[in-house]
Amino acid sequence: MAVPQKIVTCLWCNYNAEEAVAFYTSIFQDSKVLSVTRYTEAGPAPKGTVLTIDFQLAGQRFIALNGGPGPSYTDAVSLSVDCETQAELDALWDKLIAGGGKPVQCGWLKDRFGLSWQIVPTYMQQVLQDPDEAKRDRVMRAMLKMVKLDIATLKQAAEAR
Repeated sequence: MAVPQKIVTCLWCNYNAEEAVAFYTSIFQDSKVLSVTRYTEAGPAPKGTVLTIDFQLAGQRFIALNGGPGPSYTDAVSLSVDCETQAELDALWDKLIAGGGKPVQCGWLKDRFGLSWQIVPTYMQQVLQDPDEAKRDRVMRAMLKMVKLDIATLKQAAEAR
C-alpha cells in the first residue's frame, strides 16, 4: 500500500487553477487530476467555482488553490526537474515556456503563470559531487554562462584540462 505524501506543495492561482493544472498535467508523464473541491455559498468566489484541484505531476502530489488575485510567485521557491537526457531537458523547457513563459538563466525559467522552474540535467548533480574541485569549478563556470543547460557543454567543461 502506498504511503500518502505528507507534505504537498500548494500553488496559489488567480482564478485560473483549471487552466494551470491542465497545462502542467499535459507536460509530465504520470500526471492527473485527483480531486476537485468547489466554493460554497460562503464564498468568496461564486458557489460552484473551483476552490482547489488536487493533482499529481510525475507521481508527486500538488494542490492548486483558486485564491483569486493575490501574492505572486517569486524566485525564492521553484520546482526543480531532473532530466536524464538533453532531449528530455529540451522538451520540458520548450513546453514550460510555451504560451508566454520566459527563459531566465542557469537552467531556470518562468512559465506563463509566473512559476519558476529549474530544468536540470541529472549529470549536473553528479558532477557537482565529484571530489575534483577543479572539475566542479569548470562545470559551474560553464553553467553560469548558460540560459538553458546543455549537457554536452557541461561534460566538455568537466573533462577540460
